[in-house]
Amino acid sequence: MAMLEPAYPVLVWLHVLLLVVWLGGDIGVFLLGQHFRRRHAYGLETRLVLLRLLVALDMGPRTAWALMVPSSILLLAAGGWWPGLDWKLPALALAIGLFWLLLVWVAHLHDQTPLAARCREIEGVLRWLLAGFYLVLGALSLRNGAPLAGFLAWKALLFGLIFVAAILIDRAFRPVGPLLGALIRDGSSDATELPLRAAMDRTRLFVLAVYALLLATSFVGVVKPGA
Repeated sequence: MAMLEPAYPVLVWLHVLLLVVWLGGDIGVFLLGQHFRRRHAYGLETRLVLLRLLVALDMGPRTAWALMVPSSILLLAAGGWWPGLDWKLPALALAIGLFWLLLVWVAHLHDQTPLAARCREIEGVLRWLLAGFYLVLGALSLRNGAPLAGFLAWKALLFGLIFVAAILIDRAFRPVGPLLGALIRDGSSDATELPLRAAMDRTRLFVLAVYALLLATSFVGVVKPGA
């Protein structure tokens, strides 16, 4: 799209910035989670403060993830990487990204309310649809050599896998809420701590998968193998 060509360098910068916020913020979330798990090193009150900081910091990666959708499509359009692409898909991607961002922040600001639950339900459906879009786009492009060629096909496929892994993080994290409530209500003991620790350990597997996929996606985007 000729109208977006002058904005290409700025879009590249924005794309890299979103990656930094996503991966850097996620590492901070991971470290706070590690310290929360240290039941013998910190009192429960301190650990709950760490958990509140974790939730606040996690909004950075969640914001970056939502904005990666319009960022990726606008980059394809501005760089001429998707031949024949008109304005409709970038405009739709921008609308979807902003709508997703709204869902994320409304759910965060109105946590523990029916509104937040509804926003997260809609977000869950949206994320699966976007995962399917990027997975199908990447797979078809690898098979047919179009509409994306070479490294971009792999990047789309990897981005779709990031969606799947991140969705599985949230699914694995669901038992943490009730278990955390039991910890706060009943205090720290093996009965309350061990099930919570086990649930957090399961979540970490998908977190590490997201890190690996983010590094792989960024490597493919920068090195451009086969370009």
